[in-house]
Amino acid sequence: MKSILALFPLLAITAFAEPAALFNGKDLSGWTTDVPDADKKPDIEPSFIVRDGNLVSKGKPLGHLVTDKDYSDYKLTVEYRFTGKAGNCGVLVHASKPRELYGMFPKSIEVQMQSGQAGDFWCIGENIEVPDMEKRRPHKEGQKFGGGPDDARNIKNLTDDSEKPLGEWNTMVIECRGNEIKVWVNGTEVNHGSKSTASKGKIALQAEGTEVEFRKVELDSLK
Repeated sequence: MKSILALFPLLAITAFAEPAALFNGKDLSGWTTDVPDADKKPDIEPSFIVRDGNLVSKGKPLGHLVTDKDYSDYKLTVEYRFTGKAGNCGVLVHASKPRELYGMFPKSIEVQMQSGQAGDFWCIGENIEVPDMEKRRPHKEGQKFGGGPDDARNIKNLTDDSEKPLGEWNTMVIECRGNEIKVWVNGTEVNHGSKSTASKGKIALQAEGTEVEFRKVELDSLK
């Protein structure tokens, strides 16, 4: 009798596919930094380093660490913590054109990691929609929902109660499938958008003023 693996080889390959570690725990292979201040000061202190097996965003100089490859249809798992004080950082998905906004932020959809606001969306040259847009997307009268500098770019998450106390490790899961993006923080679904204007691109981590450690940046393909 033939084994079940012989009868269903594709099923076996799919079932046991290993997630891809985008951070290898040793160096920044597979990533490229984009730090505007380094244009004029090439010897500037690095914004991203590896320390004790963790990827560290030092917060300053401001910039981004960007994957060399583009990705689509995936689940991204990020384990992170703020090391000293609460502050700001983010994971950018579907990133493309560098420095699209304010000469700093690549064209993308940001999944916010700022303390107390983890799971917010920020639209950066791209756009995404959620239910209750009028309620969840702060805007002035007549302001456009979009990703431009004058648009209402921030979409609030569903709950601010999912983060762990400062210094403890958080797990953020971002699922990008077609034009939808779902976000979980420590097992709680905190955002779900659709009609994204981008469905593929690079993944980026921010240096945005506060030191953050990452011990896992792992990608599972959903294709």
